[in-house]
Amino acid sequence: MRNISLVFGRVVRPISVALVLLLAVSSLQAQDAKEGEAIFKANCSSCHKVFGKFLGPELAGVNERRDEAWLLKWIHNAPAMIASGDPTALELDAQYPSAAMTAFPQLQEGQIKSILAYIKSEEEKKAAGDAGGGTTGGGGSGAAAGSGDANNFMIIGLVAVIALAFLVILVLNRVIRTLERVIANNKDLIPEPVSADTAGKDYLGKLKKLAKNKKLVFFTVLMVAIFLGSAGWKTLWNVGVHEGYQPVQPIKFSHQLHAGVNQIECQYCHGGAYKSKNASIPSANVCMNCHKAITASDKYDGELSPEIAKIYRALDYNPETMEYGPNQRPIEWVRIHNLPDFAYFNHSQHVVVAGVECQTCHGPIETMAEVYQYSPLTMKWCVDCHQKTEVNHEGNAYYDQLIAAHEKLKKGEKVTAAMLGGLECGKCHY
Repeated sequence: MRNISLVFGRVVRPISVALVLLLAVSSLQAQDAKEGEAIFKANCSSCHKVFGKFLGPELAGVNERRDEAWLLKWIHNAPAMIASGDPTALELDAQYPSAAMTAFPQLQEGQIKSILAYIKSEEEKKAAGDAGGGTTGGGGSGAAAGSGDANNFMIIGLVAVIALAFLVILVLNRVIRTLERVIANNKDLIPEPVSADTAGKDYLGKLKKLAKNKKLVFFTVLMVAIFLGSAGWKTLWNVGVHEGYQPVQPIKFSHQLHAGVNQIECQYCHGGAYKSKNASIPSANVCMNCHKAITASDKYDGELSPEIAKIYRALDYNPETMEYGPNQRPIEWVRIHNLPDFAYFNHSQHVVVAGVECQTCHGPIETMAEVYQYSPLTMKWCVDCHQKTEVNHEGNAYYDQLIAAHEKLKKGEKVTAAMLGGLECGKCHY
């Protein structure tokens, strides 16, 4: 017993301690990588990617390319290192003149090491993924075995179905024979079948009787006329009304994400609603104000979002070089809200002068993943809104001018059409 305890003390105990320490270190590294990911996304992701160039260089392999002590100084205060004449810092500054490295004095040494641990963990994940994708031999044989099992199961099932069908046929044969015997024994009790000619004559006679009933005929004709008139009126009333219309757009743009979650103001994209008749469709360069940096790659395993990629293709934009090519084309959005040509509607008159919210006509746009026509946009709908909407003229320059014009009219002074907005382009051109 003593020898066993000695062996345990000299061999097993040190191994156990080593295993515990190894588990603690790996757990600590995992924690550091998780903390580093949060710090990286908050401070570094606007200029850097782990894989692929962005505004700054690719960070994959940075732990091997640079000494840790140098990286700690560089991330903490890069401008100071450039000013001190550090050769590596000067070289990086020369390679990326348009993307100056920002100083992060608020980051502690442990936090910077966590960022480096996160970069290392991403490299290991990618290496593991590449290695796993290359081993196809074993997977192929497993698939073949699975396929063979499936085929055997199908054959057994098919045999069972055939046997069951044979059994059902036997049972049905016995039932048929029994019924034939019952019919033969009770032949005298079964009535003679009525011929088709006789049944047809009886049916025709009933119809003739009903046709002679003038009240019934009048009521039937009246009901048919009311039904057809109601259906025709409803069909004609809805001609040109596209309430609920939701076409498929070339890019799956989510108003729920942009206007709802991120709370981007409507006028950021639809600036025309505040200064002209039309709300206007934003050009692709407005999208690029954000999506030059925001690629949603964290949701697609480090790859570019397929919807953002459509914007890049339309602009012939290369995210690696951050340059635009010559083959640019507009995004062909499908119009949803469309008034007849004879109807005049001015967005700025409603949004700026009347202070109408966008949701009044377009519905809860901030909750729509895909936009659809919320309101019927009929004349009746517009008239109902105008009848119940109270005009708020206090502090409104438009109505102040109108009141001033009325005061001049009371005094007998001259009032021109220009004073009442007669020189606005939209009065004649629409």
